[in-house]
Amino acid sequence: MSSFRDLRMYRTLLRATLSALAAGVLSAPVWAQGERFPGIGRTATPLEIKAWDIDVRPDFAGLPAGSGSVAKGQDVWEAKCASCHGIFGDSNEVFAPLVGGTSKEDIATGRVARLTDQGFPGRTTMMKASQISTLWDYINRAMPWTQPKSLSVEEVYAVTAFLLNLAGVVEDDFVLSDRNIAQVQQRMPNRNGMTTAHAMWPGNEFSGTSRPDVQGSSCMRQCPAETKVSSYLPDHARDAHGNLADQNRLVGPQRGAVTVRQTSEAPGARAVPAAATTADVDARSAVALTQKFTCVACHGMENKLVGPSFKDIAGKYAGKPDALDYLAGRIKAGGVGVWGAIPMPAQALPESDARSIAQWLAKGAPKP
Repeated sequence: MSSFRDLRMYRTLLRATLSALAAGVLSAPVWAQGERFPGIGRTATPLEIKAWDIDVRPDFAGLPAGSGSVAKGQDVWEAKCASCHGIFGDSNEVFAPLVGGTSKEDIATGRVARLTDQGFPGRTTMMKASQISTLWDYINRAMPWTQPKSLSVEEVYAVTAFLLNLAGVVEDDFVLSDRNIAQVQQRMPNRNGMTTAHAMWPGNEFSGTSRPDVQGSSCMRQCPAETKVSSYLPDHARDAHGNLADQNRLVGPQRGAVTVRQTSEAPGARAVPAAATTADVDARSAVALTQKFTCVACHGMENKLVGPSFKDIAGKYAGKPDALDYLAGRIKAGGVGVWGAIPMPAQALPESDARSIAQWLAKGAPKP
């Protein structure tokens, strides 16, 4: 326990040191100021700090000089972004839609009207984002999903410009740069949808406040000994509409509750009706494994996502003599070239689970 506590203190001290060095507060090695961790580490060099200090703030501090056109962004988008977000940024296959739900009126007012429309089906990134710096920063540090931080500065500017063009914020021939990004900020559809009056920002750069917007206190008196649940979903109605966990996307914040009865043999496993056949059980188990090991992040049941659908794979290999061994080996080892240029990395799952998924595919990927 003592070692874990020391490690946590060391990490906290290291973060504080890097921040102080980046701000120019420290110039001497922090280790010289105390002997709690003698001989551990050294002062980070300016280049090492620069490699980590890539965040871009709403006032555009940290934004590198550069530019990128909408046309260039379209080329980068189709090559590196469309497989997850769709050609027009409105796909809901892998991740939530980026574009949609905004209008010219929203660009004029700075408030997205559909955010208050209870009948609108969802919330896209362009509906919620109030700062263009948020888009630039996230694309720069996290995209593309398979190779974060691999985009050049020009490509980040270009992809950001293309995304803004899809949302109608900039024209087709627009070139986004560090010199005009502040003007583009004034056209963000939800630019007036954010407040800084919440005391969550430590400084005064963005007209914040030191007083929290919510004042709460715990009286700790007359607390109930036991909380009574006043409503719940009765057992006879839990699976009236199937398993809600299977009816929600596997990525993003929304999750469905498991509303089917669980088997006693494997706690947490998918429920199997009493009258299910052996084939039904195998299919349910295999589908559950594809979800457990996140195979469905890249493979749809019937539709191509990043990789081919399970239906397409089964259609190619089902019934062949060596299909089981071949598919199990490909699942474990990964590969590239059979279904396109996007590589499938090696998968760290037990051999028995890989063979269960392969057997399901070799049988034609039947639905549970």
